[in-house]
Amino acid sequence: MVATSRVGPSRRRIAIIGAGPGGICTGIRLLEAGYDDFVILEQAPAVGGTWFHNRYPGAECDVMSHLYSFSFEPNPDWSRRYSPQPEIRAYLERCVEKYGLDSHLRLGTTVRALHWDEAHDVWRVRVEPGDDLEVDVVVSALGMFNEPVWPDIPGLESFTGARFHSSRWEDGHDLSGERVAVIGSAASAVQLVPEVARDVAQLFVFQRTPTWVLPKDDRPYTDEDRARFHDDPDAMPTLRQEIADRVNGGMTFADPEALRIAEEAGLANIAAVDDPEVRHKLTPTLPFGTRRPLVSNVYYPTFNRDNVELVTEAIERITPNAIVTVDGVERAVDTIVLATGFATTKYLGALDVIGRAGCRLADAWAADPQAYLGITTAGFPNVFMLYGPNTNNGSIISMIEDQVDYIVRHLRWMDDEHLAWIDVRHDVVARYNQALQRDLDGVEVWQAERDGYYRGPSGRIVTQWPHTMTEYRTRLERPDEEAFDVKPQAPVEPSGDGHQVIKSLG
Repeated sequence: MVATSRVGPSRRRIAIIGAGPGGICTGIRLLEAGYDDFVILEQAPAVGGTWFHNRYPGAECDVMSHLYSFSFEPNPDWSRRYSPQPEIRAYLERCVEKYGLDSHLRLGTTVRALHWDEAHDVWRVRVEPGDDLEVDVVVSALGMFNEPVWPDIPGLESFTGARFHSSRWEDGHDLSGERVAVIGSAASAVQLVPEVARDVAQLFVFQRTPTWVLPKDDRPYTDEDRARFHDDPDAMPTLRQEIADRVNGGMTFADPEALRIAEEAGLANIAAVDDPEVRHKLTPTLPFGTRRPLVSNVYYPTFNRDNVELVTEAIERITPNAIVTVDGVERAVDTIVLATGFATTKYLGALDVIGRAGCRLADAWAADPQAYLGITTAGFPNVFMLYGPNTNNGSIISMIEDQVDYIVRHLRWMDDEHLAWIDVRHDVVARYNQALQRDLDGVEVWQAERDGYYRGPSGRIVTQWPHTMTEYRTRLERPDEEAFDVKPQAPVEPSGDGHQVIKSLG
């Protein structure tokens, strides 16, 4: 941050927060666009984001891998339709190496705060460890699944056995022969429960609300498939488009016949459970699509194992060595795995962010997080978000690519017009979100639950995108310069050879 370099007028210092898929995609696209003065700040010791942290047994993507990958970097070597976590993480690591992002990475660096310096039109970024950074632009790639939720259960802290969140799996902990409790029954639990059940002496699965789990086509790719992906230039783009078309067709939950077929498939999947009482407890009462749809061919058969018990009574308390439910039953356990999800509605608000006129993002978002196109919010100039409010649906990799293209286009606009900063107008954010909430209210299945993770403090849905991926891309591609307040750059004294002299991230 203290070195100087002589550069052309398009150079801007950029901080990217997070080295998951969003941060990696941003870095690649910035380099392609000629922006090389950026740093990727990542609190973990390695890249991958959610695919670094979520390495529990059975972790995998629930979007087919030929769509859950960058369009500019197709992978002909996926092992199966839905690839496991180690493959996805390795893919992201290869992207970092191939596109030369290593020199831009600062791993083991936690961003604590962002403060806008109005006198100098820059962001002050407080990091640990290290000195504060001064940058012109911030790209937040924190996403939704960043902060694990630890449930508020009396006595949890008193438990003397091992306890950890599924997204912070203790790699060295051997569950073999143990009595294990998994608290939660949503996405992570559906994947890890079948794997854990094979090794443990006893597994208790604590379920609060049953969720639809549909079967999936997860056949491995054959050597012939991979050879075709390598040799036929049309094979992977064609397959990617076919998958995208299927996802686009179902992500709006607008077709009653498609919803009926999905529920029939889910009930057929549940039929694998032998015990009628357990089968009844696993059968959802909410319509398909109310919650995040899940897929697994092995979750329901796991409940036929003698060492697996489904517990639907609420947890009353946890003792130093057991879990007690409200019916008075005490189950002794050695390890507790908390598959209790994430604080999905914080986004960039998880940090201390102070924008123009001293406005705190936490205050601006006290009722709900709101953004224009899920990317920018009023009062915080030159801040762009990836996987921001109301952008969750379909393949997030596709959504992120479109968001990054939008950001790069606006950086070029700022350069062309010699702008110090741009800041989306308050009235634009308000109108956009009013229309968005009307569209969200029109998705009938999302109205069946009023307190799920889709909703913010006010009860409004703040995570979901109610349309297709194609519609989102179309909106991002529209010119929207009039949506922003702008400030021209102050004149800069040229150096002797005609170049500007600015501070570099160095």
